Amino acid sequence: MILILAPDTNKDSTEYRQLLEFLSNLENIQHRVHDEKGTQQLLTEIYLVGDTAILQNDEMLSLPCVERVVRVSEEYRVLGRHHDDQRPTYFDYHGVRFGQDNLNVFAGLCAVDTPEHVEIMLRALAEHGQVCTRMGAYKPRTNPYSFQGHGKACLPWVFELAGKHGIKVIAMEITHDAHIREIQQALEDAGNPTGVMLQVGTRNTQNFELLKAIGREADFPVLLKRGFGITLEESLNAAEYLASEGNRRVVFGLRGMKTNMGDPHRNFIDFAHVPVIHRLTRMPVCIDPSHSVGSRDATHDGILDIFHVTAQGVIAGANMVLVDFHPYPGKALVDGPQALHMDELGYFLEDIRIARKAYEARLKLARKAHAASGAD
Repeated sequence: MILILAPDTNKDSTEYRQLLEFLSNLENIQHRVHDEKGTQQLLTEIYLVGDTAILQNDEMLSLPCVERVVRVSEEYRVLGRHHDDQRPTYFDYHGVRFGQDNLNVFAGLCAVDTPEHVEIMLRALAEHGQVCTRMGAYKPRTNPYSFQGHGKACLPWVFELAGKHGIKVIAMEITHDAHIREIQQALEDAGNPTGVMLQVGTRNTQNFELLKAIGREADFPVLLKRGFGITLEESLNAAEYLASEGNRRVVFGLRGMKTNMGDPHRNFIDFAHVPVIHRLTRMPVCIDPSHSVGSRDATHDGILDIFHVTAQGVIAGANMVLVDFHPYPGKALVDGPQALHMDELGYFLEDIRIARKAYEARLKLARKAHAASGAD
């Protein structure tokens, strides 16, 4: 059960203290307080865990400060889309909105290599009106002898260049909780010129201690990629680990499933799950066409497979696209063969706009059909 308090509830008030005292005396029920800071108001939600079936909605609604009561299912308690649950399905971070009703593109370097390449990438993004990017500083690799990223050494100049070119949010994978501190320190030293969305890669989707550590961080939103070789349900429960520790600003990433059934693509593309995640949860959904396809193969019409699968995900309602670009793919230290070229950036963004318009047209048609059905 979730108790949604009146906006901007004063936690120093007598009413709030009375509410917490009442909840503390409930037998076999624990409560957790979560705050959601919006641009104009603070929303406080209290999650009740335990034998909540004995609680009556009317009784809980009559408690001080409580504006609404939501009953939740056992799974995806925090991030799930529950019956009569009208809570917001978006969050704002560094002036960028992330929700199930919009779309952001994170084009950039899979692995940061040189300041010159980062500069070229960010300048091109700025010229095309983009304010988000991906930049890999920490790179977990299957082969222990492969390049594993520059780590904290590159953070100062990556953040400085991001601020210079007006980049508001950088998606950056971490593999250890110590990386959170390194990113925080580097941002502070640089004067916080940009924001960072912590990325949990597919290898760490079930690294529960890392998920708990990230979940306790209030500063950064999180992009959680689906784990390869595990079910969708298991990956969604990994997202709940983040939320259960307090961080509900989670974007769920689809990056393909590890199976040779996807051959000749690198992974079996799972973008049909975009609407499924929308239905089950309140999380925005990201698609990663680069790591799903893993090549620059094209059909006879000249359209790259990466463009095709991106369009499929966007037409299905995806809210974020994570895609690899590189100024000189032949010199890329990670995943160069799949990286898109800089002269393809404008083409790629326009192709996404076409696909997004198709989704919006489909959405309009569906609403019209539902309205007509209801009228009958």
